[in-house]
Parts: sequence; C-alpha cells; structure tokens
Amino acid sequence: MSIIKKCLSCVPAAIKNATIIPRGYAGGRGLPVKWVMPQKPSCISKEKSGDGGLDFHIKEDDYLKGFEKSSELQDANELVKKMFTIAFNPRRELVNLRKRKSTEMVQRHSHDTLSMECRIARLTTKILSLQEHQEKHPTNRKTKVILKEAIEKRQMWLKKLRIQDYPRFEYLLERLNLTYHPAPEGSWKMLTIKDCTRRHLQKHCDEIIQKKLDDYRAELKSQQKDFFTEKAKKLEFIRNEEIACGVTPTVSEEEIAAAKQIVATFA
Repeated sequence: MSIIKKCLSCVPAAIKNATIIPRGYAGGRGLPVKWVMPQKPSCISKEKSGDGGLDFHIKEDDYLKGFEKSSELQDANELVKKMFTIAFNPRRELVNLRKRKSTEMVQRHSHDTLSMECRIARLTTKILSLQEHQEKHPTNRKTKVILKEAIEKRQMWLKKLRIQDYPRFEYLLERLNLTYHPAPEGSWKMLTIKDCTRRHLQKHCDEIIQKKLDDYRAELKSQQKDFFTEKAKKLEFIRNEEIACGVTPTVSEEEIAAAKQIVATFA
C-alpha cells in the first residue's frame, strides 16, 4: 500500500513536467538564421595531421629490397619469383620499402639516414600506413594511440626544423606533400552557440543593410538623368531672368554646360 501511495504522489509532478514546453536556447527560436556547430575533425585524420599522401611508385609485382638485381631470381621459376614480390610478403615489407623510397626523396646524400629530414620522412611513411590501417579498422584503439603519438612527434620535429632551417623546412613540406598547422598564438576563445549565433545574426543584418543601401543607390542613380536635366533647365531659366532684369547673373554658363554634359553621359 505504501508503494502505491508513493507512486501516486509522483503523478502531479510528472503531469506538470509533461506540460512544460522545452525552452531550448534563449532567443534562438524564430531567428532568420541558424548557426550549426562545425564538426571537429579527428586528431588522427589527414585533415588534422596535414598529410596529402605520397606516390611511392611501388607495384605489387616489385621485388623486395636486395632482390631487384638478383641474377638467380631472374632465371628462377615464376612461382619462386612471386615469393619475393611485395604482394606475397607481409605488409611490413611494403612499409619498409616505402620508408626507403621516402628517405631517398629528402636525403642530402646517398649515405644520409639520420638527418632530421630523413627521420621525418620515415615517420611520415609510418603515419600514412597507420592511417590506412585505421580506416579499415576504426575500432583499434591501440593503433589510434600510436598514430596520435607519431603525429605529435612529427609536429614537434617540424617545429624544431622550422626554427633551425626554414628553407629546408619548406623544401621538406613540398617533397612530402605536407601541410604544417602551427599552434595558435595568443589568446583564443572556445566556440559557443550563444556567441556564434550573435555574430552570425550580425552578419545577416549587415547583409540586409548593405542590400538596402545598394538598392537605394541604384534608385538614386536611375533618377540622376531627370534630376540634372531639370537642373540645367532651371539654371538656364534663372540666368535668363537675371539678365532680363538687368541684374548681374549668379549662374555662369560653365555651370549650365556642366549639368548638360552630365546629362549627355546618360544617353
């Protein structure tokens, strides 16, 4: 019985809450514009990391490293040849070959493997491989963490190279097809619905005002021909009347000619 009384005591409050209309954003309803929060890109996406992709020119029938010029492999069976191609080996062999190709793009000489440019090139290849893996397996959290750490590490190296050698930094971005996103300087504000809606509405009002001003300017411009025609006639009438009355004319012939010349431009 006590349970029933307790349930019945909650009925008035439930009815009251059900009749209340949800308020939503204060003043947001009835506005002529609506601001939508932009979707934040993922921290591991190519848009955020700045990777534009690289063309390594690697085919599935290419041989592994060290077997490209093997004379024994050239005379071997077709099945044996396939065993030494990229398609019939683990994916790490493809990644290693890509790292070697990317290193050759930026290395200073044939024996350069430890410079900042070569390390960034190998790390970029690793990031691209992890991004491909993450697209196929988006629920793999371990790969996501490794990819995020690799992107942050490369960002730190790029920042250091930018300070030390800016021409080399620009050359590296061009060769590796990268876009550098520096950290924002100074103070920054977090996006809020209230503030962004106000600015969006202010922009909408400015557009309306500018449109009305342009329409009014066009309307005045269409009336200029009639205005200057009437002005030239009245100036000429005033000058003739003053001359007829023997008074020194206050309107010169140059003013009348200028008004007629303006009328001629609209013809």
